Amino acid sequence: MFLNTIQPAEGATHAKRRVGRGIGSGLGKTAGRGHKGQKSRAGGFHKVGFEGGQMPLQRRLPKRGFKSLTASSAAEVRLGELALVAVEEIDVLSLKQAGLVSANALSVKVIASGEINKAVTLKGIKATKGAKAAIEAAGGKVEE
Repeated sequence: MFLNTIQPAEGATHAKRRVGRGIGSGLGKTAGRGHKGQKSRAGGFHKVGFEGGQMPLQRRLPKRGFKSLTASSAAEVRLGELALVAVEEIDVLSLKQAGLVSANALSVKVIASGEINKAVTLKGIKATKGAKAAIEAAGGKVEE
């Protein structure tokens, strides 16, 4: 077998339909376009959603708000809540087991709210500037 001998399987391809080739073909005269109207004419078509000049549905309906797709996967943890975690190396999994973030959280950020006096190491967790300073002041470190 060579690249120049490859062909589709027998019966896999069909001849292109030739319209407007006489009455006997079944697609003569109007060539399957019906009678008159914008769609019957050459070059006569319109954009998706066009309703003949009437205000289209997507413009008639009211539009409200915005729902973030990432809001459900991002979580926040306060500094004071880090003391509730039993382990010293804190990652997303340990926060889920402690019940501090939801089970579908993908990313976690520690915010500077509350106090921490226990040395903890954050792995794969982001922290604000203030939270990072407070963790390091307590003897811990942040490894993003």
